[in-house]
Amino acid sequence: MFVVIRFRVGEPEQAEFAVRAQAAVDVLAQQKGFVSAQVGRNLDDPELLALNLEWENVGSYRRALSPYEVKLTAVPLLSRAIDEPTAYEDLAEFLP
Repeated sequence: MFVVIRFRVGEPEQAEFAVRAQAAVDVLAQQKGFVSAQVGRNLDDPELLALNLEWENVGSYRRALSPYEVKLTAVPLLSRAIDEPTAYEDLAEFLP
């Protein structure tokens, strides 16, 4: 499963955001079930950033948000996210 978390971040704040995003990814990467992460900027709207996380399953993702280190490091960043659903089931196996 994968998670797409979008953020609206002004260009002057993006360097600080990148540092915070790296710290969040570092702590999330230590959690069981973590597969990969990407951070990107929208090509048409440079203030729209996305954090994409891949997990073995939804349970791993949800449990990964519980440890103290994650709450201390990642949750403050995640609280700045655009309010929208973020978790997706991978349907690639259904595509031709």
